[in-house]
Amino acid sequence: MSSPPSAASSERVATSHRLEVGGISVEVVRKRIKHLHLGVYPPQGRVRVAAPMRLDDDAVRSAVISRLAWIRRKRAEFARQPRQSRREFVSGESHYFEGRRYRLAVVESTGRTGIRLRNKAWMEMRVRPATGRDAREAMLYSWYRARLRDRVPEVLAEWEPRIGVRVADWRIRRMKTRWGTCNAAAGRIWLNSELAKKPLSCLEYVVVHEMVHLVEPSHNERFREIMDGAMPGWPLRADELNRSHLPDEEWEESPNGD
Repeated sequence: MSSPPSAASSERVATSHRLEVGGISVEVVRKRIKHLHLGVYPPQGRVRVAAPMRLDDDAVRSAVISRLAWIRRKRAEFARQPRQSRREFVSGESHYFEGRRYRLAVVESTGRTGIRLRNKAWMEMRVRPATGRDAREAMLYSWYRARLRDRVPEVLAEWEPRIGVRVADWRIRRMKTRWGTCNAAAGRIWLNSELAKKPLSCLEYVVVHEMVHLVEPSHNERFREIMDGAMPGWPLRADELNRSHLPDEEWEESPNGD
């Protein structure tokens, strides 16, 4: 969700190749879907088109050309966004949880290890002596996932009856280009573990966005009508989510395409 997170098609990806359009490299993925979807993704502004099998390259190229101004505007926005430097997970570094900034305090201990928040200002990380950077990072992201696992059931319980959708399964993983994605056929949604850093209003928005995609896979008028009815003012939440710092790191790609 550079732009908002997009739904994952439940269909198998058939082909994937690249086109050059207006000096921009475009990844084209053809699927058994009804409508073309074009996305621009952080951090570098990667352009990706999910296209129905019936559309040839000329039709895809025309669709991209018609959106070139928007594509360039989105890429410029990403280029202007501040980026976090690579985190070293040392004392004094800034880290975020539920929209609040914390200073990291690394404490070496032969006793109990783990992470706790202190005084709404400090994130204390207790580690074994000589614990390296990668292990500290893994500890923090395990903690983030655990906090999301605590929060998500509350969000689902509140929003499932409002939207009239039941989520059969949900999972958390670190994703490179999406805040969320879904598999409509399985009734399953995935959430980016980075959402633990964002305000709860942003987590709610992503969950609701993917829940609506379970009944309407496209970002069409029907999708917007359902979102407007369930969560008035949702574009403001999307803007809040996308205004935040972009991490300067390589993440694992998310499953199941667009």
